[in-house]
Amino acid sequence: MVTIDDLLKKLNSEEDKEQVKKAYEFAEKVHKGMKRLTKDDYITHPLEVANIVMDLNVDVTTIVSALLHETINNGNVTKEELEEEFGEEVAKIVESVSRINKLELPDDSESSKIYLRKILVGMSEDVRVLYIKLADRLHNMRTNWAVNPVKQKQKARETMDILIPIAHRLGINSIKSELENLCLFYLKPDVYNDILEKLNSSVLELNDSLNDMKTSLIDLMNENDIKFEIKGRVKSVYSIYNKLNNGKKWNDIYDILALRIYVEKVSDCYAAIGLIHSKFKPVPKRFKDYIAQPKENMYQSLHTTVYGVDGKIFEIQVRTYEMDEIAEKGIASHWSYKEKGTKKIQNAMEQKLEIYRNIIDSNKDKEDVNYEEEIISDMIYVYTPKGDVMELPKGSTPIDFAYRIHTNVGNTAVGAIVNDLIVPFSYELQDGDVVKIKTNASSAPNKDWLNIVKTTQAISKIKSYFSKKDHEEYVNKGKDYLEKELRKRHLAFADVFNTDSINKVINELKFKDEEDLYLSIGSFRYTAGFIINLATEDNKDAVDPFIDKKKENTKKIDHKGAILVDGIDNILVNIAKCCKPIKGDPIVGYITKTSGISIHKANCINMQEITERKVDVTWNDASDNFYLTNLYVHVNKEENILSDIIEIVSKQNIYVPSFNTIDMNNKTIYEIVVRVKNVDDLQNVINAISRLAHVKEVTREFK
Repeated sequence: MVTIDDLLKKLNSEEDKEQVKKAYEFAEKVHKGMKRLTKDDYITHPLEVANIVMDLNVDVTTIVSALLHETINNGNVTKEELEEEFGEEVAKIVESVSRINKLELPDDSESSKIYLRKILVGMSEDVRVLYIKLADRLHNMRTNWAVNPVKQKQKARETMDILIPIAHRLGINSIKSELENLCLFYLKPDVYNDILEKLNSSVLELNDSLNDMKTSLIDLMNENDIKFEIKGRVKSVYSIYNKLNNGKKWNDIYDILALRIYVEKVSDCYAAIGLIHSKFKPVPKRFKDYIAQPKENMYQSLHTTVYGVDGKIFEIQVRTYEMDEIAEKGIASHWSYKEKGTKKIQNAMEQKLEIYRNIIDSNKDKEDVNYEEEIISDMIYVYTPKGDVMELPKGSTPIDFAYRIHTNVGNTAVGAIVNDLIVPFSYELQDGDVVKIKTNASSAPNKDWLNIVKTTQAISKIKSYFSKKDHEEYVNKGKDYLEKELRKRHLAFADVFNTDSINKVINELKFKDEEDLYLSIGSFRYTAGFIINLATEDNKDAVDPFIDKKKENTKKIDHKGAILVDGIDNILVNIAKCCKPIKGDPIVGYITKTSGISIHKANCINMQEITERKVDVTWNDASDNFYLTNLYVHVNKEENILSDIIEIVSKQNIYVPSFNTIDMNNKTIYEIVVRVKNVDDLQNVINAISRLAHVKEVTREFK
């Protein structure tokens, strides 16, 4: 069991030792008398977590935060107290860990996994939060035997689905591998024990083969004056399980034996591989050069598989000591304790985190984008003809590859050549493929590509192209409609639309510019006649086109939009900000002078005194839109339960774009904006919040 003395021995700086000792004493005092389910003192957990992150060579701030990471959730310490004792940076990290530690995977559905990943990554503003979370989960999985069997499996599933992919993408192989084995043990104990039993039954033979191969390689390196270190191991249970799960039989798994050679210089890596291949026949297509083309998580190594002693197959990796640090411990292993301003490596990992956020943010409103695949799916590595490596999710196509190179390459792609063979754009790229994209400057994307691409980047670029194209078409149509209406009225464009009149229309209707004006006509938000009347200050009421159209039409038109307006088609519809109705609320429409029809709740206070310009509107049952609305949560003034509210709403798979705290004399009101599809979703959220302790009332209107 790890002690504070064990941690202090790993530190060189006296200043760092003082900080770590202070954090330990604070945490020990906070957790005094608490026990874990293992019957150990609670302080053993933060000590173990701190020890795990120390093995990743993180900075002292991370170590201190690891020791304190449970003081908020299991010690009732406030962020302000931590900030006063240990500074703002530590307080922010601990608060973030505390928040994400409250999240759990509610079920096995894909939507739940996606949502939990989004929340976890979104809350981790500092990448060190994820390092502490991974270390926290690793120690909890090591002691998972102490919880009930149902909880054991739940934690293992959550770890496998959520945290292991993140450990992989951050390049922390030491944590990833151990978590994989632990998850397999709890999720499929029979399979785990069967593999372990088979390994143990042949362990003597396997170790003899490893030792013989090691001796042969040692002689080979010494004969050629290469300074090195060598380690051998039998592959992990989970690694073997993966091979069996992919259809291989036990007797067909030949590369159970693995050796790793550590050298001092990059040139020694290539020299060592050359010597190994000169003595042992390599297995075809199993050589990988991740030094010249590193993986995107900055992993570097040379991989080969050879027929070794006694004809057995050995997997061999050759890397420098520095490469091994990154491969096993992640980029955090290069953070420095001493050098000031050494944030370059940390910033690289922050950029990694930003990739997750960008994927999530760019698609949070696009239900058809399966972006979770890009975050956690298996990756393949394909090459340009010049040898540059591209990392793509498994299942990617040449179109994904083209857009990864450059937007223009994707937009003008006309053909693909893979390994010197012409392939269709629907071809699924394989690990190691060499891909060449043929382009033509006059070509353009095809909407059918959206059905075959895999990456978020490609989907976004293709949609962006057609959105821009549609935009241009609407602008041109709008200008054409305007000119036709002017000719019909025997008016000249220059006589009606001078600088002053154009600015008048732009300001009146809140357009961005003249192009936006034409867009509004081309997309049928406004009629050309309405715009001309406004520009010429015609006495005809600006709402007449709407009212006249209503008088002309008695048949209800089936709109494609979320709101159906009785008898009116192609009318601009806006959800009123004063009452923020959502699908299922009784609603009424109000014909505005400049902004189409404003949709209000039927009981909206702003509609009570109005008798004219109202129009019948209904929700379109076929629509599946999301709506933003407010909730006001009333609690006792002395209670701070905002994090509990956010947590319970998150568990309902409801997105919270913003919130605000309103302090009153005798109570606090949390104003929360939620994104829901209908009143049923909203009622579920209200019910869940209402069950929280200290919640007095939940309303949709401010009281």
